[in-house]
Amino acid sequence: MPVMGVGTWQLTTDTADTIATALKLGYRMIDTSGDYGTQPGIADGISRGGVERADFYLVTKVEEVGDAYHATRKNLDELQLDYADLMLIHRPPRTGAGEDLWRSLIRAKEDGLTKDIGVSNYSIELIDRLIDATGEVPTVNQVEWSPFGHSDDLLRYAREKQIVIQAYSPLTRTKRLGDATLAEIAAKYGKSPAQVLIRWNLERGTVPVPKANQRQHLEENIDVFDFDISEDDVETLNGLNERYSSLGTLPYV
Repeated sequence: MPVMGVGTWQLTTDTADTIATALKLGYRMIDTSGDYGTQPGIADGISRGGVERADFYLVTKVEEVGDAYHATRKNLDELQLDYADLMLIHRPPRTGAGEDLWRSLIRAKEDGLTKDIGVSNYSIELIDRLIDATGEVPTVNQVEWSPFGHSDDLLRYAREKQIVIQAYSPLTRTKRLGDATLAEIAAKYGKSPAQVLIRWNLERGTVPVPKANQRQHLEENIDVFDFDISEDDVETLNGLNERYSSLGTLPYV
């Protein structure tokens, strides 16, 4: 799994061009979902991006209702791919942990439709219920995650279970980029606030998937491998945690 990717939720400009550009700039992970409406455009972008299938990592999702195995096949048809690298349950059902959905994804993995399976927006309790029901540990839990909203308990749990935390909306959908502490740290390193948020994820071992639909933002987001944030500054950023969510709530706390 690459250490970061590009998100495609609400991709408002040409999806195919954005994905082709991202691949040419060096991104090697694409995150999408069956309900984003972006998968046909992603398929076009992949065909134009000039990267062999084995050299990029594709993440997509099935919804919390319906047949997850059928949804997996539908996603692959839209993406014009034979397999996904990672298939996630997009969110837990309103009641229960989605054990039947999880069993369907296990079947999809066994049939070669996806290499790995995981979840999104799941709490520790709900992940434990999936594991208890099937013995299968999710490879990933994809959650909204930034210095302003995260969970040390969930991170410790994920490390114990060898579950990767993928961070969606790591840039807070731009809503907290003007924070004074963040701006001060960014100036110290000669980087933008967005770059510091991405680098903070990398420093903590979580995998950011920031969305971008402009070339300049794609370039900015990937330009984060030439500096390290000091331990003191990481702790300062950790201290910004107020369980903030750009969506209104963090479902895992």
